[in-house]
Amino acid sequence: MKAFILFSFLLFSIKIPAQSANTIEGFVKNNDQKAVFNADLLFISKTKSYNVTTDDNGAYKIDLPNDFYTVEVHCVGFISKNVNKYFERNTLLNFILENESSSLKEVVVLSRSKKMISVSSGNTLSFIPEKLASIPSIMGVPDIIKLLQLTPGVQNSGDANGYLYVRGSEPGHNLMLYADAPIYGMAHLLGVFPFYNADHVQEVHFDKSNSNARNGGRLSATVAVLNNKSIPTKFSVKGNLGLLASQATFAVPISPAMGFYISSRKTYIDEIIAPLIGSFDNNENSDVKDLRYTFGDSNLTFIAAFKKSSMLTIDAFTSGDVLRISDSNLALNANLKWSNTTISPNWRYQLSDRIVMTNLVYFSKYENSLNLEQATVQMRISSMIKDYGFSNAVTYSIGDTSYETGMQWSTYELQPQKIEVSNLSSNGINQQSVINRANNLAVYVNAKPSLSDKIFTELGLRINYYSSINGKTSYFRAEPRILLNYIPQEKTSFFVSYTLQNQYLNLITTSSVGIPTDFWVASSDGIPAQSSNEFSMGYNQKLKKQLDLSLSSFYRTMNNLIEYPYGVTQFNEISSFKNDVIVGNGKSYGLESMLKKDYGNFKGWLSYTLSWANRRFDKINAGEQYFAKFDRRHNLALAVTYDLNPKWNFGLTQIFSSGNRFTTPTSWYFINNNPVKEYGKYNNAQMPNYIRTDLSINYFFIKKSDKESALNFAIFNTFNIVNPIYTVLNVSIDSEKQKIEVTPERKTLYSILPSVSWRFKF
Repeated sequence: MKAFILFSFLLFSIKIPAQSANTIEGFVKNNDQKAVFNADLLFISKTKSYNVTTDDNGAYKIDLPNDFYTVEVHCVGFISKNVNKYFERNTLLNFILENESSSLKEVVVLSRSKKMISVSSGNTLSFIPEKLASIPSIMGVPDIIKLLQLTPGVQNSGDANGYLYVRGSEPGHNLMLYADAPIYGMAHLLGVFPFYNADHVQEVHFDKSNSNARNGGRLSATVAVLNNKSIPTKFSVKGNLGLLASQATFAVPISPAMGFYISSRKTYIDEIIAPLIGSFDNNENSDVKDLRYTFGDSNLTFIAAFKKSSMLTIDAFTSGDVLRISDSNLALNANLKWSNTTISPNWRYQLSDRIVMTNLVYFSKYENSLNLEQATVQMRISSMIKDYGFSNAVTYSIGDTSYETGMQWSTYELQPQKIEVSNLSSNGINQQSVINRANNLAVYVNAKPSLSDKIFTELGLRINYYSSINGKTSYFRAEPRILLNYIPQEKTSFFVSYTLQNQYLNLITTSSVGIPTDFWVASSDGIPAQSSNEFSMGYNQKLKKQLDLSLSSFYRTMNNLIEYPYGVTQFNEISSFKNDVIVGNGKSYGLESMLKKDYGNFKGWLSYTLSWANRRFDKINAGEQYFAKFDRRHNLALAVTYDLNPKWNFGLTQIFSSGNRFTTPTSWYFINNNPVKEYGKYNNAQMPNYIRTDLSINYFFIKKSDKESALNFAIFNTFNIVNPIYTVLNVSIDSEKQKIEVTPERKTLYSILPSVSWRFKF
C-alpha cells in the first residue's frame, strides 16, 4: 500500500510542460492508390518519439507538440519512406509507398528499421530475426535464443543447453511470451535446434529487468516473440531445406481484409541421417546401442480487419519432441516425450484517436513424460502445466503523456511429478496424481511523463493477488517500476532504473544438461513466493562512423529461491515434496558493455559482461555463500557479418566465457573396505573456459526483396575446441584397496560440425 501511495503521489504531482498540440493526419497508399493497412508511422523528435498505425482505410491521425520531426513510414512488403518536417500547425500529410518488388534499385535510407539490433535507453533491446540470417547457426536459420546469448547480461549456457541465464538468474525466472501468451517448455533437445521458427516471427523484444509493469510473474527478463500483424497482399512462401531439418512458411491472402500465415518444421534425423551413418548397434564401445530423436512444430497466425479501427488476430503454436533409447544388452527401453500447445486470440480496437483497447484470451500447456523399461521393471514419470488467461489493456494519452492501464487474470493447473512403477519386487508403486491449482489477478498502470525537455520517465505499478486453491496460500503484493532517462544531447543518454518483482510459479530443474525432465510447481504451503529487487544504471553514446556504445551496471537481490536436490519425487509416503524443497537467497551484480555497428558492408556487435552470481541456503554448504552454477565471471561475444558483393555474404561469431561451476570431491578414504568420498565447499570446482568460433557463408543465386535463393554453408565450432558439458570421475583402486586414483573424464557433446542448407523465398 505504501508503494501504491508513493507511486500515485509521483504520478499526479508531476508538472507536464505546456506545449501547443497539432493534429497531423493523412493517408498511406500504394502506387495504385489503394489503402495500405497497418502501416507504422514513427514521428521522432530530438527528445521523444510517437507512433501511430493506419487503419483498414489507410488513414492515421496523431496529435504532436510543436517541434522538428523525422517521420518514418514502414510496412511489410513496401519500401520504407522517411521525411523531415517541422510541425507548428494542423497538417495534412499523405504518403505513397512503393512495393518492394517494383523497385530494381532503391535509395538506401538509414533508419532504425535497418538496424541489426536496436538498443533502447534502459535495459531493453529488439531485433528482427530476418535481418540476422547471416549470423552462423547449425540449421542456417536465425536461432532467437542463441542470438540473445550473444548480448550483454546473458550468460553463455554452453553446449547441450538451450536455456537463458540472465543477470545471474535461473531459466525459470524468465517470462517467455509467444504472441503475448506464456510458454513453459523452452527448448528442444540439448538446445541443438532453434526453439522458434524464425521465419514466422516479425520481431523479438528483450527486457533484461522487466521494467514494463505489463509483464510480471517472473524475477528476471521478458522475451516477447511477436508475429506478423499485417494482412498478406499476395501468396508467398519462404523456408529452409537442410540436412538435419527443414521448414516452410506460407503467406495466404483470403481477401483485402483477411489472410493468414502458416509455418511448419520437421527434423528427419531418424528417417535419413541415421540410416546413412548406421545404428549405434555397430559400436560396441557405446553405452547406448540405439538412439532416435525427432521433433516437429507448427505456427498459425490469422489476421482479419472486419471494420474500421478493429483487428482480430489468432495465433497458435504447437511443438512435439520424442527421444527414444534402446539397449538390448541392458534390457533397456526409454521413451521421453515433451510438447507445447499455445493459442491466443487477440482483438485490438481503436476507440478514438487517442485510445486503443486490446483484449487477449490465451491457453498454454506444457507436458513431458519419461517411460523407462528395464528387464521386468516399468516406470513412468510425467508432469504438466496448464495456464488459462485473459488480459485487457487500454493505451491512451493525456496531453503529452502516454498511459497504459490493464488487468490480467490467470488460472493454473499443475501436476509436478506423477510416478508410476510396476513389477518392483512384488509390489508396484502408483503415486497419486497431485494436481495443484492457483489463480493470479494483476492490475497495472504505466505512464511516460516528461519532467523537462531532457528528462523523461517511465513509471509503472503492478499489483498482484495470488491464491493457491489447494494450499490455501495467498499473497497480495505491489511491484513498482521506475525508469529515469536523461538526454543532455542528441547522441548521449543516461538512465537509472529500479524494479521489484514477485514469482509464484517455480521451475524445478532435474538435469544438468538440456534434457527436458524439468517441472513446474506453484507457491503454496511450504513453497514460498520468490521476490527480487534490481537496481541498474547505464549510459548510451552514439560515436563517429555509425558506432553505438552502451554501458550499464546492475545489482539484483533474490529472496526465497527454490532448490530441489532430488531428480524425481521421493517414493515413500512419509516424504512430501514441500518437505524436500530447500529455500534460500541469492544476489548477482555486474557490468555490461556493447559496441555495435548497424550500417555498411561490415556490421555486427561486440558484447562483454563481467558478473557475479551467488547463492546462500541454510541446508547447502553449511549455510555459507557459494557461487551459483552459471556464475561465469567473463562473457565475451562477437557477432559480425560482411557483404562482399551481391552474391557473397559472410558471418562469424566468436564466444569466450568462464567455465560454469560444479561440485567435486576433495578427498577419498575407506570405511570397512568401502571407498568414501568427501566434499568440500559447494560448487568448489570450475569447468574449463568455453571457447567457440562459428562461421557461415551465404551464396545468393537470387537476391531480391520478394525472391531469394541462397546456399548456406556453416561450420559450428570451426577450430574443434573441446568444450566439456560435465565431468565424470573415474575411480581406480589397487588390489589391496589401499590406494585410490581418481581421474576426471570430461564429456563433450559437439566437435566440429559443418552444415549445408538452402534458403528460399518466392
